[in-house]
Amino acid sequence: MDLSIASILLLDGATNGAIYALMGLALVLVFAVTRVIFIPQGEFVAYGALTLAMLQLGRLPGTVWLLLAMAAFAALLDFVEGVRARRGAAALARAAARTLVAPLAVSAIAWWAAPRQFNLVFQSLLTLAIVTPMGPLLYRLAFRSLADATVLVLLIVAVGVHFALTGLGLVMFGAEGFSIPSFWDARFNFGALTLAGQTIIIFLVSIALILGLKLFFDLTLHGKALRATAVNRLGARLMGISSESAGTQSFALAAFIGALSGLLIGPSTTLGYDSGFLIGLKGFVAAIYGGLASYPATAVGALLVGVIESFSSFWASAFKEVIVFTMILPVLLWRSFQHVHDDEEE
Repeated sequence: MDLSIASILLLDGATNGAIYALMGLALVLVFAVTRVIFIPQGEFVAYGALTLAMLQLGRLPGTVWLLLAMAAFAALLDFVEGVRARRGAAALARAAARTLVAPLAVSAIAWWAAPRQFNLVFQSLLTLAIVTPMGPLLYRLAFRSLADATVLVLLIVAVGVHFALTGLGLVMFGAEGFSIPSFWDARFNFGALTLAGQTIIIFLVSIALILGLKLFFDLTLHGKALRATAVNRLGARLMGISSESAGTQSFALAAFIGALSGLLIGPSTTLGYDSGFLIGLKGFVAAIYGGLASYPATAVGALLVGVIESFSSFWASAFKEVIVFTMILPVLLWRSFQHVHDDEEE
């Protein structure tokens, strides 16, 4: 292997690693706040890319109908809870409005805009507006009532949600894969290395999103509440921070990150209804590198996963997935030995 091939593989690995870093950060955030190992994170990647692909074709995406159905079920659950709690009609109406207004507005805009095939930026923003609300609705429907359950129970539910979303993806988008247009078609040559404009966008958006999350957690009230809940859920409750609100916000951020990742990686590969699972799983490997707790370690682990995957595809393409997922074993062994050592010290 000469230097030119190594540099190409390194760039490809870093590009994929940036996507895996976003996946890993979303998984760490959700787990820290809600204790949910969010297996369906990859489905938001697929939904984001495929929703934009449908808009590009001038068709109303199936995710619009899924969003409306989820909102209707969530509103029904809120209504039943309100009746049991003997709340007044005004309170029930406000709860229904909070759940239904945004999905109905987004769906109306999508129904109006889909056949008109607006520019790529507008369609991308509309895609994010369609997919992002699914995160809080998913938390409301599947996880909020299980907030005090064990991690194992939450994991089992997460696996079930993953299979449900994958099946719905097949119904909405079919078995055929789609790709989406690049946001920047420019190419820059540096000797044997060619840097695509889409690659630059991936790096810039990933860095901007990571810095934005840091500022959100450090400077905003909602961000500080999320961080407090992640550090100590019981202490946050005693301080008046709603764990339900924290869970809703964490799932919203996870859905947004997933959909945005789909828009970023969509021009580089063909994505199908089930393509998001492997992407999310590699983000999970990165999150394990960070102990499902450390954001910087997760980002570094994601870059390592991307580089290992890239070089493995060159040396042993048939076994690249095996090699990537095997790399998790030394980390798990090291953490298990460290945990035993900590217990002995106590």
